[in-house]
This record gives sequence, structure tokens and C-alpha cells, in this order.
Amino acid sequence: MRDLILRKLTYTLGKTASEAHDRDWFMATALAVRDHVVDRFLAQMRDRPAASGKTVYYLSLEFLIGRLLRENISNLGLTEDLRAALAELGVTLDQARLAEPDAALGNGGLGRLAACFLESMSSLGIPAFGYGIRYDHGLFRQIIRDGWQQEYPEDWLTFGNPWEFARPEIRHRIGFGGEVATENGHEGEPRHHWHPGETVDAVAYDTPVVGWRGKQVNHLRLWRARAPDPMRLDAFNRGDHLGALAGQVRAEAISKVLYPSDDSPAGQELRLRQEYFFTSAALQDLLRRHLRAEATVANLADHVAIQLNDTHPAIAVAELMRLLVDEHELPWEEAWRITCAATSYTNHTLLPEALETWPVPLMERLLPRHMQIIYRINAEHLDAVRAGHPGDDRLLASVSLIGEDHGRRVRMGQLAFVGSHKVNGVSALHTGLMRQTVFRDLNGLFPGRIVNKTNGISFRRWMMQCNPGLTALLVDVIGPRVLDQPGALVELRALADDAAFQGRFAAVKRANKEALALRIREQIGVKVDPGALFDVQIKRIHEYKRQLLNVLQTVALYEAMRAEPMRDWTPVVKVFSGKAAPGYHRAKLIIKLACDVARVVNRDPSVRGLLKVAFLPNYNVSAAEVIVPAADLSEQISTAGMEASGTGNMKLALNGALTIGTLDGATVEMAEHIGREHLFLFGLSAAEVAEKRANGWRGGTAIAASDCLGEVLDAIGGGVFSPDDHGRYRPLVDSLTAEDWFMVAADFDSYLAAQTRAAQLYRDPQAWRREAVLNTAGMGWFSSDRSIAEYASDIWGVPVAP
Repeated sequence: MRDLILRKLTYTLGKTASEAHDRDWFMATALAVRDHVVDRFLAQMRDRPAASGKTVYYLSLEFLIGRLLRENISNLGLTEDLRAALAELGVTLDQARLAEPDAALGNGGLGRLAACFLESMSSLGIPAFGYGIRYDHGLFRQIIRDGWQQEYPEDWLTFGNPWEFARPEIRHRIGFGGEVATENGHEGEPRHHWHPGETVDAVAYDTPVVGWRGKQVNHLRLWRARAPDPMRLDAFNRGDHLGALAGQVRAEAISKVLYPSDDSPAGQELRLRQEYFFTSAALQDLLRRHLRAEATVANLADHVAIQLNDTHPAIAVAELMRLLVDEHELPWEEAWRITCAATSYTNHTLLPEALETWPVPLMERLLPRHMQIIYRINAEHLDAVRAGHPGDDRLLASVSLIGEDHGRRVRMGQLAFVGSHKVNGVSALHTGLMRQTVFRDLNGLFPGRIVNKTNGISFRRWMMQCNPGLTALLVDVIGPRVLDQPGALVELRALADDAAFQGRFAAVKRANKEALALRIREQIGVKVDPGALFDVQIKRIHEYKRQLLNVLQTVALYEAMRAEPMRDWTPVVKVFSGKAAPGYHRAKLIIKLACDVARVVNRDPSVRGLLKVAFLPNYNVSAAEVIVPAADLSEQISTAGMEASGTGNMKLALNGALTIGTLDGATVEMAEHIGREHLFLFGLSAAEVAEKRANGWRGGTAIAASDCLGEVLDAIGGGVFSPDDHGRYRPLVDSLTAEDWFMVAADFDSYLAAQTRAAQLYRDPQAWRREAVLNTAGMGWFSSDRSIAEYASDIWGVPVAP
């Protein structure tokens, strides 16, 4: 391995060992590891039988893969060999590892789930492709300046990506706009021919996805947008140098940035172009691969399983119909049967803004043939509904693929539902609410189509790699089989009261907290005590996730510490991290409030360092890998009924953090597997939230009944934390006093009581350690391997190698 790294450094990077920087060592090391991956992949292709059964194609707008060096060498069993080889060269593995940039290909849980799922498919021996976009910049880099979030491009590709293979020979032509011509076809059936007014090339880039112990190597195939002609030479020669490149700029904008702001019509169009671009490229590609092995597309559903990760790739239903009917000349009925049999759809949210809809005029202009297809699908769908439920106009309006409420819009969730054979939620609670709310009427029409597949996480990434101390301890007390059998974690329950084991468990946590304390000091200059209770909330900033509730409790604790300095307070470090969408001004205001509170609290000598607040900027996978193992208390405090599942809750509990949370998303199932008594549960249930909203709830009622919430809001609204602008936070305070849609005021006192219980328990180290061990012990079921095995058997119909 040493010699291979040196060869890569010399002959690929053109550097000598004496002039190499950390990034050079990372690149050389990654390229050397990639050679081992290629060897495995080629051997796998050689040994795979010609009739390889069914392949899974996972379509997702996000793949939050993070750094790959540690994951790949761990899954290949090369860690110690590589560590020794680098040491001979005078380099540490951490030097090389930490020089790797995070791949900026996702935003949060949706993209991280997709990454965990791909790794599990490889680990379970399921042939699979992930399809997405190779964003030049991906999600923005977050800078906090004077407490305000500012967004900058994330230049993760500046120095190249050693893991990927460019496939310029694999490119597909993607059309937009134009017109549809119709002519008589076979037996008088009309044939439609789409003549796009604009075309873009989708060029493939493959990143290998290595399974545990190198079991299988699958592909993450990402598409880069390129103009068919790089520039208009005639315009360039006329002196119009910028105009000559306009087509190239327009085409390449598709793969520039993840989630461009859709506040403007141009932004909406770009978002739709992105979604159709990668979906069409994926479907053209899987049909190409299918026809290399099979003589017909008629058996496509026997060999292909297409999973739509949320509504972003929902246009796949219309696009697959277009390809089968227009390009491969299948009869409509046969094409529809194949499309439904091959396609399944994962819903991730009940929030209306996340169930995408597109204006019909935009669809007709940008994708005219698809709009025709959607109209026909909808007509046949509504004819069937009308035949079974004559005269029920309410039902027809509810299940139509075209909504009429706010202008005519295509409902992508309904399209994905109607065009799939299975639709799954991602936690038991979420799936039940899907059946009762957003898809209630469709569920009545297609009983049994909605199934549950509770999310999971890759234990390889979220324990073995990010918490090697805990992993070594588990191997020591349970045995090496815990690395392959997550269910073996349950054996820790027998050790929960063992003082010696508790001490070893606590020592691992202490080391992780010291690492996080160092990161906090280096990043934001705040010194924190590793012995304090590390209370962590790391996730996308959104009102329903209720970072605001956490900040209000922080202010309440701060005021109480100042008012009663004689009390024996539990020292607490509040850790926040997450990004707000660029156009989400209320979420940005919450970040600013957290930073303002941190500034005041951290500088106040009267609290004697017993309370510290840290907002860590630019949250990503690598940051999570440091924060998660160090957390004592895991904040899962979303408004009940609004979090589909959550996977941060699983990562934190797996690493020995106790959960403070509502019964929402997968926290409900975590409470079942860990035991409700081992979580700090609080707040309204999903049913109670719905009831309060229906009855016209006003937050002022809760504020009046609370002993301290009014004082907290007076302090925030009166400018205590914003002396430069006393009215800055009035909008936040007024929203809680009025409708309190996210039940922040309604749940405040219950949350405060749960926080008090957590602080009291932390003062008893033995009792806290016992609870932490029991939390880890109860998490075996939440492996993404279990999730993928359920998808494979119940939705895709593919075998799993244990």
C-alpha cells in the first residue's frame, strides 16, 4: 500500500513526498484505495451470472455522502494497513482523512438517508444504482456573520474528486419546450412525437459505493448538465463573446446548485428543469442497460425496481410512459402496467410545501408531451373513480392529479401515488397520518398500496467510523459479531448496572466530548466544560423542528441562574447547528436569536460558566460525525405529527445520548424499542395538535398560564438580547401569542419540566450512565440494513444476502 500511494503521488499528482501537502496525501491515498475498489468491482462483474435478476434504481435529488475515505477503507478492511503505510511516509491517517472535502450533494435527512440506503444495498448484496445530480456547488456554505446566516458557494470540487469516474461516453439527450406533433400510427392509433425546442446533455459520473467487508460495489451515478454545443462560434466571431456562451451557461445552470431559490418564476423553472433532467437521464440509462441484456422492454418490471425518493423525481411516472409509448411504441395499457409495476414512491413529509405542485402553464411550456400524458393518466384515473363513486365531486377533486385551489397545478405527490404499486411512509406514525390526511382518499381507492418502512441509519458510518472508542468497547464486551449483527446490541442491557462497564462507557463519551469542546473553541472561540451536560440540536432550521422552543428554554434557564445564584445548578452546554433555506426569513431570524442569546449568556460572569451556548456554522456530515458521539441529550422536539421520521434521533441514541422529545416520527418507535421510561418525553400528541388547531388555538392562553414563559418573551421581544434593535424579535413573539401554529407556547411548560428532569438525572452519574447504555442497547432495530431488507422483500422483490 505504501508503494501504491507513492506511485499515485508521483505519477498522478506530479508531486514528491517532500513537497506534498495534506490534500496531496489525501488524493494519493484515495486513488490508491480506489484501485482496490475497482479490483473488487471488476471481480464482482466477472463472477456475476448473466441472468442477474432485478436491479434497484434509487432516484434522489440528494445524496449526502460526506467524506468517503474512512468509510471505504473501513468497509474494505484496509484501515490498519493504510495507517501503517502512511506512518512509514511520515503522515497520519487523520492528516489525509481530514483534508477530504464534504461532497455537497444534499441538505439533510433526505440526502443522508439516501447515502445510508445505498451503502446498505451494497452491504446486503443488492445490485443497485443511485441516480442524482453532480452539483458543482451543491448546498451553500453557511457563514455566520454578526449572528446572521450568509450563503456562499460550496466549492467541494475545486481540487477534483478522486472517487469518481467520468463517463463521457454515457450521455443522454434531455429535451425541454418545443412542440408535440401527432400522426396516425399502427391501426389508426395516434402517435405523438415531441420535438423539443432546447436540448441538454446529461453526462455520467460514477462513484463506487462499497458495501461492508467489500461484499459488493454498487454505483452512485450522478449527472452533469452540458450544452450539446459548447458555444456559438458565429456569435463569438462577431464579437459577442458573452452571448456566444449563453447556451452553455443556461444548460450548465441545471447542475450548478442544489435547491436554487424558487421565490421567482425563473427559480421555479430551474428547479423543475433539475428534477426532469436527472429523472429523464436515469430512466433513459436504466432502459439502455436493460436492453443490453434483454431483447424487449415488455419484461422491464421483472428486472427493474425504480424507487422515487420523495416527490422530486415524481415526473418519472410521465417520463417512463413517454419513453415506453413514444420511443418504444408499446400500447398505452401495457406501458401503464409496466410503469406501475416497476415504480414505487417514498413519501417523506406531510408538509404542504414539501408535496410539490407545479403550475400547469409552466409544465405545458417546459414539458408539453408530459403534460399531455398527465392529462390522459388523470382522465383515465378519474373515469375509474367516477365509475365506482358516481356523483362524488368532492372525491374527484381530492384525488385529481390537477389541483384547482390556487391556480391549476400538477400535484406531483398524487402523480407518484397513482403511478406506483407501493407508496411507503418512513415511520409508523407518519404512515398512519398519510393514510388519514394527505392521501386519505387515495388510500381508500387503493387499499393496501400505502405501507410503512421505518427509516434506519448505517451503523458502519454512525458508530463504527465516527465513534471508534465505543465500537472497540462493544467488540470487547459482546464480540466481533456486533459488527455484523446490530441486534446484538440488546446484550448491553445486562451490563447497564455494571459499574465497571458504565465507567468504560463514560470514558468513551468523555473523550468524544473533549474532541467536540476543542472544535467549539477552534470554530467560534467559546470555551466549554466537557463535564457539562451537552444538550444538542443538530438539524435543518425550520419552525416545525422548533429550535425556537429550545432557545426559549435556554433563556428561561439563564434568567433562573441569574435570579438564584445560590442554587446548585447542573452545568449545561447548548449546541445548535443547522442551515436555513436561503429564502426562509423566519428560520434565519431564529438563527440570529440563538446567536444573540449565545453572545449575552457566554459573556455574563454572573452565570459562572454554568451555561454556555454554541451555534456551530456550516453543519454537514463531517460536523455531525464529531457532534453525535459527544452528545448527552438529543433534542427531538418537533411539533407532533410533522416530522416524518428523523434519523438524527437514531444516530444520537445509538451513541448513548438520551432523547428529549415529542412522540413524533420514529421517536415513537424508539420509545417502544428503548422503553418510554428511558426517554424524556413531553408535549402534545399529534392528535392533540390537530385538535387544538381545529379549535382555533391561540398561544396567549399558554403564555398566561405559564410561570415564566411571559417573562422570557418579554425579555426577547423587549430587546434584552438585541439592544441594537429592540423590535427585531417582535415577529417571533407575536406569532407565539397569536396562532402558535407549531405549538411552541403550548408545549413550553411541558418541555421545561422535561429539561428539569434531565438536568436532575445528570447530577447522578451512575443513573445517567445506566440510561445511556440502555439507549444504545435498544437501537439495534434501527439499522438501515433492516430498512433495506424490508424494502427488498415487500416492495422491490429482490433477494437479500445476509
